[in-house]
Amino acid sequence: MFRILWRSVLFLLGVALGILLVYELWVFGHVWWWVEHNPSRTAFMQQHLERAHEDNPNAELRQRWVPYARISRHLKRAVVAAEDAKFLDHEGFDWEAIQQAHAKNMRRGRVVAGGSTISQQLAKNLFLSGDRSALRKAQEAIATVMLEAMMDKRRILEIYLNVIEWGNGVFGAEAAARHYYGVSAAQLSAEQAARLASMVPNPRFYDRHRHASWLNTKTRIILGRMGAAQVP
Repeated sequence: MFRILWRSVLFLLGVALGILLVYELWVFGHVWWWVEHNPSRTAFMQQHLERAHEDNPNAELRQRWVPYARISRHLKRAVVAAEDAKFLDHEGFDWEAIQQAHAKNMRRGRVVAGGSTISQQLAKNLFLSGDRSALRKAQEAIATVMLEAMMDKRRILEIYLNVIEWGNGVFGAEAAARHYYGVSAAQLSAEQAARLASMVPNPRFYDRHRHASWLNTKTRIILGRMGAAQVP
């Protein structure tokens, strides 16, 4: 009886490992393809669209890909200053920021800070849901390693700026620039870029509350940091 049970456990474990291996190969294949080709839709986009269709079957996302050279340097600097000041220096993970976020969360007794790098955020946007499970974080880490191993920093930032959420149904720098300011991503001023960067952590909220006092404060802080931000 024990042998049968043990064999069953080993079989199920083998099946689980096989499924995991197939999934990781699927992720690897997508990352390899995206080195030279642009993603058409991310997991976050698909999730948002499915929810939007529950209320409006005709709902569509606003997103238009633009190459790196056609995105304002102000926006590149603003996003790096706001989200990942060590972007050019780390290999996917900012361990100091992670430790600081963990300490802050322990003091507050709940998750109030993340410490994720741009590479980690891109991995999450491309492949994963918004839950905070340990399994999701582990998969995010694996995908992050793949992104950093196969792409240079310029490509990672280019994809990130083209796919992240910037409002209700608004994804990417071009759609955001036109949604909020009626200009292209290339035409964004320093202040406009800083304001967009300040929206990244909670874009749908700030889309509805564009004159929130904290948004104004954070915009000023990011403007002050942009000069020191290094971008590829």
